[in-house]
Amino acid sequence: MKSSFELIAEPREDQGKGASRRLRHAGRVPAILYGGEQTPLALSLDHTKLQLAMENEKFYSAITQIKVNGGVQQAILRDVQRHPWKSLIVHVDFQRVEENQLLRVLVPLHFTGEAISPGVKTQGGMMSHLRNDLVVECLPKHLPEFITVDVSGLSLNQSLHLSDVVLPEGVVSVELKSGKDVSIVAVHAQRAEEAESPIAAAAGAASGAAGAAAPAAAAAGAKPAAGAKPADGAKKDAKK
Repeated sequence: MKSSFELIAEPREDQGKGASRRLRHAGRVPAILYGGEQTPLALSLDHTKLQLAMENEKFYSAITQIKVNGGVQQAILRDVQRHPWKSLIVHVDFQRVEENQLLRVLVPLHFTGEAISPGVKTQGGMMSHLRNDLVVECLPKHLPEFITVDVSGLSLNQSLHLSDVVLPEGVVSVELKSGKDVSIVAVHAQRAEEAESPIAAAAGAASGAAGAAAPAAAAAGAKPAAGAKPADGAKKDAKK
């Protein structure tokens, strides 16, 4: 049974909005531990230590040791409530882990070989990740921290599906098990540059017209060449 994280919890007797508010003001996070054959247990956790653990991607798919009442309980994070705009964790839910009981966990996908895939390296394509995680089912001892997807062989207009992913021993894709073999990554041609907007085109035309008019205006103000006869209108102006 994997366990990479450890949290020290305190049981909380007072519950309700007021009690939870007081805990948060004291730098604690209200939590609940449920599941298994035991009754749910209301806890509180140190906010700073919990926030530090949550900055690690592995925390969300790892089994955590929760130390409480002098014992240790294995659990996995099930839900997180965060403040709408502050960097605060409002509440967390943990589910107890039983050694012989199947788990359903959202595990991140790690893509490798993108830079050397023919579709990107030599064919000018772009790699699109259609999925960044995967719901798997397994026993706690088989729970992976992440799943590696090798995309080094993808060419332009090719894709990989769930059935193409090599899963670790004892791990099953829930979607694939239910018959949904969806695409998770694909290489497609890059989009052509957007056409010039009408406003930009009009501005360009006006600029061009102004540029053409400038030499004409300069030519109109130039002195006539030697020996050239002035126009009739010019003669009249001269007499005046």
